[in-house]
Amino acid sequence: MSGVLKAFILLLITLGAFLWIGASVTSLTGGEHRVSGEVEISPEGGETIFWGKGRCFTCHSLGGQGSAVRCPNLGQFGSKFPLPIGARAHERAKERSEQTGQEYTATDYLVESLAKPDAYLVEGYKNEMAIVYAPPISLNLNEIKAVISYLQSQGGELDMAAIETPTELAKGYFDRILAASAAGGGDPGNGEEMFAYTCAECHTIDGTGGEVGPDLAGISRKGLKFIADSILTPAKKITEGYETFVVVENDGRKTTGIRSRETADEVDITKATGEVVTIAKIDIQEITEDELSSLMPQDLTEALTVKDYQDVLAYMMMLKDE
Repeated sequence: MSGVLKAFILLLITLGAFLWIGASVTSLTGGEHRVSGEVEISPEGGETIFWGKGRCFTCHSLGGQGSAVRCPNLGQFGSKFPLPIGARAHERAKERSEQTGQEYTATDYLVESLAKPDAYLVEGYKNEMAIVYAPPISLNLNEIKAVISYLQSQGGELDMAAIETPTELAKGYFDRILAASAAGGGDPGNGEEMFAYTCAECHTIDGTGGEVGPDLAGISRKGLKFIADSILTPAKKITEGYETFVVVENDGRKTTGIRSRETADEVDITKATGEVVTIAKIDIQEITEDELSSLMPQDLTEALTVKDYQDVLAYMMMLKDE
């Protein structure tokens, strides 16, 4: 037998062993199901997502299926999990109702567990669940609805009506997922935290925050491109009433900011720090609008990671008019 033939046979044996090991590992984790095309909102579609694209099996087992222990087993498993998740969700809904004072259904609990997994932590487990509608998993709303129907079917009653016609509580969470999807992925929860850290000093939401910049209630109606441009190139399009003015006084002093109030005798200029400077018109040499600048920081994205920026976009896409 020639050396080339021996090498070829060895290559085939190695490749076969590699494929066998891969198939064995996949089988052990329950990951043999894969997504193919658009998923159906059904337990079958949810099963495909759970063991495939959603990679839920990397953290959760389902009874004796799978070997993951990082997060709670979602099936019936030993004394710790006497009920599968479909039945367990009813008990958890009662707990959430008592904790929050807001009425929860079993479907509400399942929706919350996927949309905001840190809202309720099972005793003995950490806040480690991935945000499944953010990268790298990036499930869309229909895929998440399919997973919910799959979880309902695990020892519980399948309630498609509750998924397709959600309560106000579940609808709020679905809106959260839609906002993240519209922003190309992102975690609105982290976005809210980053907004408070980087933006709330100047912008108001629901009556809370600074007044140097525009109130951002309902900003989502202006669309993702407008929001992204406002962050990346804030001077490109300035909201009326928030133009930047430069006031030069007779003694040469300059004050830059928003003309926030004006009377016959004086003008108020609100600086980027929020400080309001009142200047008598008799002391003003000139006041001009600076059309090329904005009080909003030009290098804001340098203070944010790419993920934080994506998360802020997702959060702002949630800001709807009441």
